Amino acid sequence: MGGDSFTEITGQSWGSRLLDSIKGILFGIVLVGVAFVLLFWNEGRTVRVAKSLAEGASAVVSVSSDRVDAASEGKLVHMTGEATTTETLSDLEFGVSVPAIKLERRAEMYQWKEEKKSQTRSKLGGGSETVTTYSYSQAWSPQLIQSSSFKERTGHENPHDMPIKTQTRTAKKVTLGAFTLSEAQVDLLNKVEDFSLDEKAAAASPPAAKTGFNFRDGGYYKGADPSAPAIGDVRVTFQVVQPATVSIVARQISDTFEPYQAKAGGSILLVTYGTVSADSMFKTEEESNTTLAWATRLVGFFMMAFGIFLVFRPFEVVADVLPIFGTLVGAGIGLFAGVGGLCLTVVTIALSWLFFRPLLGIGLLVLAVAGLAGLIHLGRKRKEQRLAARAATT
Repeated sequence: MGGDSFTEITGQSWGSRLLDSIKGILFGIVLVGVAFVLLFWNEGRTVRVAKSLAEGASAVVSVSSDRVDAASEGKLVHMTGEATTTETLSDLEFGVSVPAIKLERRAEMYQWKEEKKSQTRSKLGGGSETVTTYSYSQAWSPQLIQSSSFKERTGHENPHDMPIKTQTRTAKKVTLGAFTLSEAQVDLLNKVEDFSLDEKAAAASPPAAKTGFNFRDGGYYKGADPSAPAIGDVRVTFQVVQPATVSIVARQISDTFEPYQAKAGGSILLVTYGTVSADSMFKTEEESNTTLAWATRLVGFFMMAFGIFLVFRPFEVVADVLPIFGTLVGAGIGLFAGVGGLCLTVVTIALSWLFFRPLLGIGLLVLAVAGLAGLIHLGRKRKEQRLAARAATT
């Protein structure tokens, strides 16, 4: 070990690599199956949410938050007002009290953390050599980092527990004009601000509650020198969610709210900061739905492509007896996996659309099948070219 890093070199024989790659075939098949399920589910979710939002956008009515209108009972309503509370939230351990919707105590401990980087290179004869570097640095973390799992534990020991934990306290009743927000709506109020104690308030807090802690920069610190923290030092800061103007869309039930269950199967419960129209809120949700759909499709594609690569990886390992051949075969398998993964992703989406979007699904399925047919034709053509080249040399 040198400095704050540790390097380990390990080797693997060609036979062991081949056995691992054969075992990987099963995992690759499972990965392709999981990708199929994920992609199919994602399309159903996307269509369900899109239809639910369209239904909600056509059914929503804007009402005033100043009074409870019985005529809006059970309807999907949109309103704007100040989300506020009359409660004072307290952190008794540190003697902090503040009128707010939420009070969060954030506790962090200075600890060692490990970062791992590996580089594998093939060797003549099919074996491989992996160089792994473990780097160690010190950082603040709100979670306990288990140093017992470090590769090099000596000199990088962390404490076994967090002396103080992060906690969030939430007001039991948050109102919006004449209405009371539901617990789910309050959870969506997440615009936090730093809250700094003054020395007078800190001096008035119970001394026994902060044994070992000293007031520092609006919070508390446990350790010798905040400017030069040591492993095990703890700092505690506070954040609050203050009353603010918000806009909501939800189903009105008496003087409170619940999610609106659309006929399409989705539920609608929207909260956003500021004075925002119902149209804008639904448009934002539609954009979020589209973004999530494409992000999930991308994840499904990579899972599909990697699964295909694992299925054919034994051919790369066999060719890796001569590293240059292994590299070429690996590149070819990677290209095949990428194109095949894309085609299978499109096929999966097309099949799901046959259930959820029949007209679009048929067109997409034709396109995907054509892509797969072209890929198979290209593979056969290259095989014929290789056979012809061998025949010409004999």
